[in-house]
Amino acid sequence: MSRLLGIQYLRAAAALGVVIFHAAERAGGHFVIGAAGVDVFFVISGFIMWVLAEMRQPAPATFLRDRIERIVPLYWIVTAVMVAGALAGLFPSIRLTVGHIIGSLMFVPHISPSNGQIWPLLVQGWTLNYELFFYAVFSAVLMLAASKRLPAIAAIFAALVIAGLLLQPQAPVFKTYTSPLLLEFLMGICVGKLWLERRMPSARTGLALMIVALAGFAFVAITYIGFNAFILGPLASLLLIGVLAVEASGHMPRSNTAAYLGDASYSIYLWHTMAISVVAKFGMLLSLPPLTVFAIATLSGTAIGMVAYEVLEKPITAFLKKRRRRQRQTIPVLGDPDRSRMHTNKAAKTS
Repeated sequence: MSRLLGIQYLRAAAALGVVIFHAAERAGGHFVIGAAGVDVFFVISGFIMWVLAEMRQPAPATFLRDRIERIVPLYWIVTAVMVAGALAGLFPSIRLTVGHIIGSLMFVPHISPSNGQIWPLLVQGWTLNYELFFYAVFSAVLMLAASKRLPAIAAIFAALVIAGLLLQPQAPVFKTYTSPLLLEFLMGICVGKLWLERRMPSARTGLALMIVALAGFAFVAITYIGFNAFILGPLASLLLIGVLAVEASGHMPRSNTAAYLGDASYSIYLWHTMAISVVAKFGMLLSLPPLTVFAIATLSGTAIGMVAYEVLEKPITAFLKKRRRRQRQTIPVLGDPDRSRMHTNKAAKTS
């Protein structure tokens, strides 16, 4: 996936959109359409999981372990910092309860005692509840024959969304996991299937789809009409198809900066609100102009994410990859009689 520049560019754009959304909000302005970066992330997630699963055919437990290792350590670190900051009085608006902390760490949707919303301690962590649920369902579907996986996950998500629309549940867990947002993962999966089957449109058509998608996002931003998963999900899917079509044609321009921001997008997404909160508080104390606060907050939110990517995400990812590599080298020799016999024979010949 790291070789698909378009995916990295979309990740970067989605993360920066969320950063700008929060920075504008704290500066007294608005860039509501930036929140649609979440919809883009969900569609990309569905695409990547499908493509990787089809290419690597991982065991369900292996798939789920890899996804947990990718998401959980960094999120727990940020959450721990939030708890420490709240205890130190740096985040006076946060009310800490044991249930809230545990629910946040365990990805259980629940009502926040701080604001009454279905949010974990780290507000943007609500999207990770959806991600982990998607991974859990996807890992279960991997137990089926390859031809049955897409129909199965489509049936599961469609049933959940229909149940949500009919029953309108208010309990946090049921309200979360019957949301139409689940369909965005399914849309990404469908795009992944088209990609693997080499059924991408031409570069010219792809460019047209990108323009249509961006125009659609602009329309929603201006009118606030269609600010929901039923509109933003398809727009994000069109944007993804367009980008992939240009990529498949070999005409995707190379930008090391955009690709790097895509690599760092998860860290940017996790950490940006801390920097934005600090900048907003100092901006208020110093009576800085809103535009200045917005600019500094946006840059600071992006910068702290880039630092976290270098200092935390890359070392943790490298450590976990190294550990998995060691496990793969050790397990076959210990567990496979044929391999064990082969190594024993080699040792005997050497001696």
